[in-house]
Amino acid sequence: MRKISILDTTLRDGEQAPQNAMNPKQKLNLALELEALGVNHIETGFPASSKFDFEATKLISQELTLSGIATFSRTLEKDVQLAFDAAGRSKNHTIQIVATGSDIHLRNKRNITRAQSIDEMMNTVRFVYQNSDCRISVGIEDASRANYDFMKEMAHAAVDAGANQIILADTTGFSSPFEFGNLIRFIKSEVGENISVSTHCHNDLGLALANTLAGIEAGADEVQVTLGGIGERAGNVSLETVASTLFFKRDIYHVYTDIILSKLYNVYQLLCSTIFMDTARNQPIFGPYVFGTAAGIHQHGILADPNTYEFVKPNIFNRQRELFVSRHSGKSIIKHLLDKKGIAAKPKLLDDLYENCINNRFENTCLTLSELEIKVESFVSQYSRD
Repeated sequence: MRKISILDTTLRDGEQAPQNAMNPKQKLNLALELEALGVNHIETGFPASSKFDFEATKLISQELTLSGIATFSRTLEKDVQLAFDAAGRSKNHTIQIVATGSDIHLRNKRNITRAQSIDEMMNTVRFVYQNSDCRISVGIEDASRANYDFMKEMAHAAVDAGANQIILADTTGFSSPFEFGNLIRFIKSEVGENISVSTHCHNDLGLALANTLAGIEAGADEVQVTLGGIGERAGNVSLETVASTLFFKRDIYHVYTDIILSKLYNVYQLLCSTIFMDTARNQPIFGPYVFGTAAGIHQHGILADPNTYEFVKPNIFNRQRELFVSRHSGKSIIKHLLDKKGIAAKPKLLDDLYENCINNRFENTCLTLSELEIKVESFVSQYSRD
């Protein structure tokens, strides 16, 4: 099985989105938790963008002992110099240099030619190569909308200048899995096995996970992710869905990561409390009800054998299965409680309990199993006296 390296950009791409800002100490706390989680490289920020990112990067680089540090720089020597000052010049530091890929970005954002984009990228890569032992990554922004011949030229030029890695970014969530897989496969075939190829996928059409998986199938060596999928606009591909999919589908993808799944949820809760972020009820892995059910058909199956409706196991993530009671619940849940208490589930008792405890619940709320248990106990006690 092939190892997929995980670069987490929660503290850079995730943090720069609206309402996600963190101070250096908060970034350090999260970085230490991400390191304990098994993340291979932690992108700490964009040191040239603010004193906060510079200070956070310096603080984190002094504390991490297992994960590598990654920083973000434009194709400017002054950006790289600040990254050196913040995180050092060792091979444990990945300098990520963002190069302009698509014609729409070259023309409308940068107002430069393709040749100028390659020249400025090569000059910056050479500067890093000549002045440090850093791992050098060239991230091609908007690569999914770029010309293939230009991407080929850009990748070869980056490697010739000293780059160790090419990052292909689906910056606007433009790609389909078919398109993005082809792009990764094409660039990987051009640069060869000794050069790492990384994915960076955004979720504007909800395809970030599918595109990342397509990239892995096509030969990507590393994937860039954020915890909870936070990031610009609709966010980035989430760390938890990538790591979980590769765990549960390892026989399909034949790859693995170093992520410790049982620690994911606690780190995510730290992120939520840090940036005051709510969680969608149906969010994969982390949603409050993703390991719970209120439907009678589902509950009947789960009580007989959890495998009937649980392919993704809650215990893997240090979470618990939950059964809720709503007007959609059936009699199986009541029978389960009666059996648990050694009470014979006679048909009339079941019918009366169902009518009194479940069938008359039309409000948009759910009872927990313990709350239902109290109601059943009270009803059975009264039923016995009557």
